[in-house]
Amino acid sequence: MNDAGGRDDWADRHVARWKDHWLEVPFDSETEAIFIRMARIMRHLRERSQHAITQSGLQDFEFATLHQLIVRDTPGHASPTELADDLGISGAGMTGRLDALEKTGWIKRTPQTDDRRRIDVEVTREGIERWRKAMHLRGQEDEATILALSSEERTALAGLLKKMALAIED
Repeated sequence: MNDAGGRDDWADRHVARWKDHWLEVPFDSETEAIFIRMARIMRHLRERSQHAITQSGLQDFEFATLHQLIVRDTPGHASPTELADDLGISGAGMTGRLDALEKTGWIKRTPQTDDRRRIDVEVTREGIERWRKAMHLRGQEDEATILALSSEERTALAGLLKKMALAIED
């Protein structure tokens, strides 16, 4: 009996259905199952993250913008251009987001002291609190998922995933 109690999961069923269709191409069932499971877990985490964001009273774009603003090297402060670059959106798209966030009171825009033509975006106390609520709910979802593993298994998994991530970075 394996760690999963001998039960088949979605990846096992997927591999069983498709393994005979790869006659001319090398097919490794274990590799296929690993990547199917990783994709399935990421889908689950995205869905749970979306649920947490919604439960905190935020829309996706609001959470993403607040998150980028808060977790940067200059926590809570950035220029609109820096935020747009971080989020991969246009300047016009960033302006629309900032307008909406400023209207809710979650950010404020002020001219920079050394060049009044440049704008500094700063997260407000209300914005931080809203973001923290979403992060708390996301954290609960992550914790519920990871608790399927023991402390030792989590450590091992973290090391293995880091090894794969470093291979991608190279």
